[in-house]
Amino acid sequence: MIRIVPTTPFSDQKPGTSGLRKKVVVFRQPHYAENFIQATFDVLGDVAGQTLVLGGDGRFWNREVIQVALRMAAANGFGRVIVGQGGILSTPAASHAIRLYRAFGGIILSASHNPGGPNEDFGIKYNIANGGPAPEKITDAIHARTLVIDSYRILDAADIDLDAPGETRLGDMIVQVIDPVADYADLMESLFDFGAIRTLIAGGFRLSFDAMHAVTGPYAVEILERRLGAAAGSVVNGTPLADFGGHHPDPNMVHAHDLFDRMFGPDAPDFGAASDGDGDRNIILGRGIFITPSDSLAMLAANAHLAPGYARGLAGIARSMPTSAAADRVAEALGIPLHETPTGWKFFGNLLDAGHVTLCGEESAGTGSDHVREKDGLWAVLLWLNILAVRGEPVAQIARAHWARFGRNYYARHDYEGVDSAAADGLITALRDKLPTLAGTRIGNLIIAAADDFAYHDPIDGSDSRHQGVRILFDGGSRIVLRLSGTGTSGATLRVYLECYEPADGDLGRATPDALADLIAAADTIADIRQRTGRAQPDVVT
Repeated sequence: MIRIVPTTPFSDQKPGTSGLRKKVVVFRQPHYAENFIQATFDVLGDVAGQTLVLGGDGRFWNREVIQVALRMAAANGFGRVIVGQGGILSTPAASHAIRLYRAFGGIILSASHNPGGPNEDFGIKYNIANGGPAPEKITDAIHARTLVIDSYRILDAADIDLDAPGETRLGDMIVQVIDPVADYADLMESLFDFGAIRTLIAGGFRLSFDAMHAVTGPYAVEILERRLGAAAGSVVNGTPLADFGGHHPDPNMVHAHDLFDRMFGPDAPDFGAASDGDGDRNIILGRGIFITPSDSLAMLAANAHLAPGYARGLAGIARSMPTSAAADRVAEALGIPLHETPTGWKFFGNLLDAGHVTLCGEESAGTGSDHVREKDGLWAVLLWLNILAVRGEPVAQIARAHWARFGRNYYARHDYEGVDSAAADGLITALRDKLPTLAGTRIGNLIIAAADDFAYHDPIDGSDSRHQGVRILFDGGSRIVLRLSGTGTSGATLRVYLECYEPADGDLGRATPDALADLIAAADTIADIRQRTGRAQPDVVT
């Protein structure tokens, strides 16, 4: 029986850059998840007989919300829901499933790189038929609907067995439980030269992949150990846990410190990598070297033709505005377009669908291509392995050769987490007020060439996105970017991006903190960071 349940709106259900993220205790409120899911279905319109993909990263409350979403999908008229076994689907695997099965869209339950557990974070986002995150016009409509919703539809039925592959009827709807790994692994094998990578590994090449007790564990074991022949145990922390083992599943030098220690230790493997809670981010290391996400995008773009799936060349490259300009120089050398977009993978979707770009990347450890419409952690790892197999050179040598050709963009991001929201908003507002007066100002050894508040005009659909981050541009190509993140669940996160460009004939071997010292001081001076936040230093440096 379908029930129509009366409800009242919640005022805090505005999706951020990657859906709705809140603490679990918020999502456990009666009707909270149901309101948001129903608002999403209402905005989608006629879904009668359509197929929906459903899964998540396995964090706490994942299974419970999947059961609710299944019963609501049945009550709202969907004909089929494809759900990952155990409720599991990495975000890139969900994107692939939407595209492979020609689904109407998908619901992904994840808070990405945020911690999980009863007192931590949970999230819901909707992806459209191209496999990518819903654009702003849809998320805005969902938010508007949440503010007036007065009822939701749900089927009275027993829970579905999520652990048994196969088809089950739920009311008039079919629930199809699929292997969450197989389709995705097959896609990876179609893009990369698995034979060359197997030969590399068989020759003694050692790798270490930290799955951080998150969703990519089963994917990495299947691909890296079973299909490519890496030694058992090459995948560490490979069992997904509802609380990620009590750790923060964010692949950076703070939260993946064991991997960094291993890669900078006396018996380091040849290659190290990690992925995050839902599998869409990555971090790349060689023996004794860390490749920043911005550099990784540029190096992958410069070498992508070595992988079979990209031998035809690249149509273009897209990067988020805060990501370093390293990829810009590669695009120029290849004679292809470079698109600079706001932060948020959804902005890449139109460019990918239109065939304007092939590779995309964000400084926040996300890279991907036109194979799906999400960033993809394991994809980046496999493209690196394919490049290493073909070039026969270690990671450090590839990096040094790249910098010798294109120059080096020394880069870091400083995160001030849990800042009082009013203080953070005040900092950005005051900084915007200063923008017209900053050009020509000298700050220590630096001269400001220009300053603006980044705005983006989408060349495909004509939409405009404003106030996407404050840019301070200096003579010589260095810059500072400041913006507030939309991925946290409490307070505000102030992100400060620092980039110092060193030409190919300059000093390419400096320590990053030394190269960025003048910019760090300038950021504090220009934005009054210490005074306005009360923080003497960032919480996380990546």
